[in-house]
Amino acid sequence: MNFRTDLALERKEYIDKHDLDGIISHKKTVDGITVDTIKVINEKGERTLGKPKGTYVTVETVPFTRNSELFSPSLYVLRDELKSLLPKEKGCVLVAGLGNEDITPDALGPRCISMLFATRHIPDSFIKETGLPPLRSVAGIIPGVLGKTGMESSEIISGIVKKINPCAVIAVDALASRSTERLGRTVQLCDTGISPGSGVGNSRKVINEKNIGVPVIGIGVPTVVDGRTLAFDILTKSGVSEEAIKKRDIKDGMMVTPKEIDALIDRAARLIAMAINTALHPDMDGEDILSVVS
Repeated sequence: MNFRTDLALERKEYIDKHDLDGIISHKKTVDGITVDTIKVINEKGERTLGKPKGTYVTVETVPFTRNSELFSPSLYVLRDELKSLLPKEKGCVLVAGLGNEDITPDALGPRCISMLFATRHIPDSFIKETGLPPLRSVAGIIPGVLGKTGMESSEIISGIVKKINPCAVIAVDALASRSTERLGRTVQLCDTGISPGSGVGNSRKVINEKNIGVPVIGIGVPTVVDGRTLAFDILTKSGVSEEAIKKRDIKDGMMVTPKEIDALIDRAARLIAMAINTALHPDMDGEDILSVVS
């Protein structure tokens, strides 16, 4: 059975350890937070993992539904991992909040943008007059969904990139996990872009450097599990063989999400937004940023 997951770490977990040619991985712990880094370095690695060449970082945090503290080790670990993926160039960064804000499990991106510290419109003279530290140029966009706009998110973002010429795009979106244990406590960062709508089973045109024209960093949190995948896990744990499961008519197209999804989305969006804010504005105190965006 093919398991549906957007997480590189979960794909690697189901690969034979002797078949990892083209894939480099290592794990570390920072202030109690586990960070797994996977690098796909060639075409064989791409075929094995089912992911394009690049770096994938998975940060396992305290479950969002059990921790409302914002300025926690999770924030600073995410900030530092994001910094490591950003281009060295200090130009403008466009942050795109992907997803449908009317569907809670898919509202991560739009909610994140609501807490973004956008600064592209602030003139240098105002920064000097108010005594603010140097601010990086940051712009934000909620491109919406195809059913409402009639345009692919990649088309909207590509048009904005041509107009404002950022050095990079950060795209935030909901993801799908293979395991319910990773819902609401896992953040994946990668330098290979992102496929809008993948978390809710409606993948659109990939937003990556090839399609957009500038490096794209994807940030996502798994908010749903595919129904067939969940059924497979339950049945196998009950002792049903994989062969017997394949013979069953398990309906496709269902997505399962936690009952605490509202709190999960709100806290995940706050955490990711502040990780982006503090990574892009390192000279400004986090509490000061929070006072501006709240």
